[in-house]
Amino acid sequence: MPKLKNLSGKEVINFCEKNNFTDKRQKGSHVNVSRIVFGTKQSVTIPDHKEIDRGTLHSIYKKLSSYLPEKDLLEFFYTK
Repeated sequence: MPKLKNLSGKEVINFCEKNNFTDKRQKGSHVNVSRIVFGTKQSVTIPDHKEIDRGTLHSIYKKLSSYLPEKDLLEFFYTK
């Protein structure tokens, strides 16, 4: 069974930017990235920490899974 990788907030934000999430807003240590696809706004909030807790990382994964292909997410978020 693959396990979640240890990822930083910057790594997850960079992954989102590579997948066309551009509109970045920050409030405290949390960054909100969003994009508009077919007139629908898709947004995700990511804590800008050195290491994101596994539960939080899993929640980000679940949120992104409704926006991005599962294959891309599995390669980035999980070990092989």
